[in-house]
Amino acid sequence: MHVVLPDGKKLEFDHQASGLDVASAIGPRLAQDAVAVKVQGELKDLLSPLPDGAEVSIVTKKSIEEVPQFFRHTLAHVMAQAVREFYGARGHDAKSIKMGVGPAIDNGFYYDYDLPEPLRAEDLPEIEKIMNDIITRDLKLSRKEVSRSEALEEFGYDPYKVELIQDLPEDEVLTFYVQDGFTDLCRGPHVPRTGVIPRHFKLMSTSGAYWRGSEKNPMMQRIYGVAFATKQELDNYLHMLEEAKRRDHRKIGKDLDLFFTSEVIGPGLPLWLPNGATIRRELERFIVDLELRQGYEHVYTPQMAKTELYKISGHWDHYKEDMFPVMKIDQEELVLRPMNCPHHIQVYKHTQRSYRDLPIKIAELGTMYRFEQSGELTGLSRVRSMTLNDAHIFVRPDQIQAEFKKVVELVQSVYEILGFKEYKWRLSLRDPEDTEKYFQNDEMWNSAEAQLRQALDDMGLDYYESPGDAAFYGPKLDVQVKSALGKDETISTVQLDFLLPQKFELEYVNEESGRSRPVMIHRGIISTMERMTAFLIENCAGDFPFWLAPEQVRVVPIADRHLEYAQQVEAELRKHDLRAKVDDGGERMNAKIRNAELRKVPFVLIVGDQEAEKQELSVRERHKGERKGVPLAELVQELAARYRNRSL
Repeated sequence: MHVVLPDGKKLEFDHQASGLDVASAIGPRLAQDAVAVKVQGELKDLLSPLPDGAEVSIVTKKSIEEVPQFFRHTLAHVMAQAVREFYGARGHDAKSIKMGVGPAIDNGFYYDYDLPEPLRAEDLPEIEKIMNDIITRDLKLSRKEVSRSEALEEFGYDPYKVELIQDLPEDEVLTFYVQDGFTDLCRGPHVPRTGVIPRHFKLMSTSGAYWRGSEKNPMMQRIYGVAFATKQELDNYLHMLEEAKRRDHRKIGKDLDLFFTSEVIGPGLPLWLPNGATIRRELERFIVDLELRQGYEHVYTPQMAKTELYKISGHWDHYKEDMFPVMKIDQEELVLRPMNCPHHIQVYKHTQRSYRDLPIKIAELGTMYRFEQSGELTGLSRVRSMTLNDAHIFVRPDQIQAEFKKVVELVQSVYEILGFKEYKWRLSLRDPEDTEKYFQNDEMWNSAEAQLRQALDDMGLDYYESPGDAAFYGPKLDVQVKSALGKDETISTVQLDFLLPQKFELEYVNEESGRSRPVMIHRGIISTMERMTAFLIENCAGDFPFWLAPEQVRVVPIADRHLEYAQQVEAELRKHDLRAKVDDGGERMNAKIRNAELRKVPFVLIVGDQEAEKQELSVRERHKGERKGVPLAELVQELAARYRNRSL
């Protein structure tokens, strides 16, 4: 066989060569530095056989950042070897340690074990120490193809590996990767030696994990680790984790009394406390006011419907597994709704529509229910009951682009008020090869996708395309907003739909007094109230902008004799709909100020003898210092204007 190098030179081999063979043939120094090989431009393991005639180039440890999954996967094996050595030093036989799987994952790796005695979190530094020693030993890895019987003989003591082997297809090529006597059943890829692994890793945690993710299977112990090509990347990641803890909306929600869940009510069904309800109410008023100004008509529709509705729409076929079980009442089957669009379609259908009426914009803060798995529920960001800022625009075909652009402009104006600076436009398209998810009508799809592209191009937006992310009934624009932790979250979505109007036989009277079919635009601007609140909590770490803050002003009297003036200040602020509260507790002034800071109250107003006499205030604004001698009337007008303008 032969391979072709980047300069066009051919190397001949009298056997099926690996990437490591190629590196060795070029020179011993390259073989020492090699970590992977590119075959036809695709990264491959150095230990795997190459196809005859392949165009290859060697990746060295200077470019280790190109192959993070390779060294992370090898670190999983290094950790497994270290765990064996750790228990071996404590008198346990290697075969008493049973192992599941140990893949590379984003930012790191993990391995699942069935151990003779549980591993404690305080044992992880010792495992890390052994791992670093294994890296220092610079152990060579080897790859070996084996028969099914050889694999079963090697791992006969380990029921988890045996199960994996038996479940593999008969024609599957089974491979072992071996280092210093440690053998694992594995497809790869790996780096060729432990010595090339960057030492920028850390074991993070240990937890329980069901074998193969099923609650019916035994519980194993999983060890997670993170690994990066550079120390800076590792430090940045660990800092981000600390930030994530500090910004965790579940912790902040508890600290600020925003929401909670009750075991008696059930998981994924959050209860909004007065402070959280205030934030939600402000968001609802904000978006409803904007929509009313743009001609949206708000409705209320039931939170359940007959299953027939979702069978007509197609949601039953596509989302039945995500819906709550059917309720049988009076010979009818009812189900909690997983989305609002079929209800809004019925609103459209209840009366005859003319071409002059369109566009018709039906909006609702619609509560929906999704049967999320209990293990996936978290705080407000993943729930079973959610209220969506939802709307459906029924348009004539000639109105599609104009109305689509108006929605995009609405998104932009909302983001400006919310302070979202970094976001990307993703045009989500169908995958033509996926005939199960998407209904088959090439003409419709091509037309819909072309119209959205044209609208985005006309607006000069910088967007990218994502095949396979469209809804089953049409393409959509998703807006990916970058969070404070650098993650992209889908906040807004705009979907074009020719299918549901057809399924429900929607019509309007056209200019010739005939019948035409409208097109639907599905859109949500600020997602669900639950997800948006969670996003905002984490983005501002609970330090909400003035208009959203549950408590906007705390009035602190220096002594009891100042309480009457403090209450007067509170009353004056409340007349202008400002959320103010007097701290009339028995603590000293500094303690009261500290309490207000912990509650992240934007303004603290301190009143004493001088302030009461002159009808003034000493004003402390978060992050902006103190102002003394501010007239009460002046401050009230200032804060009322900031509240009305929804200033950040």
